[in-house]
Order: sequence, then C-alpha cells, then structure tokens
Amino acid sequence: MDDPVNSTILLLDIEKYSERDDVEQAYLRRMLYDLTDRTLLTAGIDETRRRRADRGDSVMELIDANCSVIALLRALLTEVPAQLRSRNRRASASARMRLRGVVASGYVAVDRLDGWVGSDLNHACRLLDAQALRGALRERADDFALCVSDAVHQGIVRHDHTGVPAEEFHRVTVDSKNGPLTAWMHGPVPSGRPHPANGRADASSAPGTGRHTPTASARTPPSAPAPAQTFDFGGATVSGGVFGGTNHGISGGTFSGDIHLGGTGREDHR
Repeated sequence: MDDPVNSTILLLDIEKYSERDDVEQAYLRRMLYDLTDRTLLTAGIDETRRRRADRGDSVMELIDANCSVIALLRALLTEVPAQLRSRNRRASASARMRLRGVVASGYVAVDRLDGWVGSDLNHACRLLDAQALRGALRERADDFALCVSDAVHQGIVRHDHTGVPAEEFHRVTVDSKNGPLTAWMHGPVPSGRPHPANGRADASSAPGTGRHTPTASARTPPSAPAPAQTFDFGGATVSGGVFGGTNHGISGGTFSGDIHLGGTGREDHR
C-alpha cells in the first residue's frame, strides 16, 4: 500500500439511483461522469491532477492538494446547478438527475488493488450519506445539495472568498457510528431537524414540521357556559328544575337549576 497522501476529496452521489432500470442507470452514470469532468475542468483541475473511483451511483475523486479548493467550490456552486438545470429540463422524469455532494480533505492511501483507505475518507462518506444532506436535497429546487467538512470550512469557506459566500453555509451535526461529526451545509438546513449549532430540538416545534406548537397558556380558553334561561309563568320566575306536564301549581317564587320543559327530562330547543 502506498503511503497516505494529503488530498482534496470530492464525492458526488445520484439520488434514487437504485429505483431506475438498467438503461436509465447507464445513462445517469454517463451524465454524472460528464458533469464531473466539466466541473473539474472549470475549476482548472485536469485528469493528471486527480484520481477517480467508480462507486456505481456515485463518483469519488482524490484531487491534488495543490489544486485550488476555492476554485473547486466556486465551480460546484455555479457549474453543477447550471448543468443540472440544462440537462433536466429536457429529460423525462426517469432520466432526471439530482445530486448530493461533499468536499473534504485529509490523508488517503491507495493499495495495490486500487482500494482507498483512510479515516478522513470514511468521514467524508458518512457526510455524503447523512440524513441532513439527504433531507436538504429533497427540499431543494436546483437539484443539488452540497456539504463541506469542518476542516474545509475552517481553512477556506469561513474566510468568505469571492464566489464562496461564508454566510450561505450553515453548521450541522451528523451522527455516525464513531460519534458526531461537524459539517457545513450550503443553503438552508432541512426543516424539522435539530438546531444546527447545538443539536437540540426546539420543544415548541412539532416534529418534522418546524411549526410552533402553542403551549397550554397560549391555547384558546374554553368557552364560558351559556347563561341560564329565565321563564315567566304568571308571576313565577323559573330559572331551573325539571317540571313535567302543564306546570299547574306554579304561581310564584323562584326556582333555580337546569330548565327542562315538557316531561321527558330533555332540553327542548325548538
């Protein structure tokens, strides 16, 4: 196995690839490779400065660490959405391609069987598979969701270079079997997720909706009971009691309680 070499790691993955038939999958793979090549050339990264691994529904690129990460991010934020928009507008629903992307950095070794080994690469793959990134893509209209590792954010993104606006990246915490990973997502964080800075859900939000749920004190108070009705029977004021028949014998006085007229014991609302 070769010694680990510091590289920029680019991962791109096709959404819902396994739901397509063989012909559609073959078309999407060609489309993905062409889009990746065009994007990297736009960033000034030719084939001599990168190494590709085919993962079926995704592509992995190890890029020379001396290549500009700023140029790579700028191309990903502009070229990829533009290409997807151009291609998808002419494609049928089954041939439409939507992508998740990750940019990370770290040390990766390549063995004699062209296998890639390295914990930094493992972390990048977990970011690509994170529910936060999947959820972000589901809510995007431009068919592309991008996430960068904390190292790329600290070294590049937070410095607000031209074409890579720092304010458009938001911190998220991604769960993994090796513990939580910090990453930075371009664009809005998907609704219904915990607060990106502290990982705690807002107790006042309904799960999965992001909408506020009123507390007990804010709910509409119960309606006040309707005032009791009063009836006048020849000088007798009746405001309650259950009386049947024709009410003979009532010639004065005040009665209180629920009034039910007629001998059935039920209220008559006619």
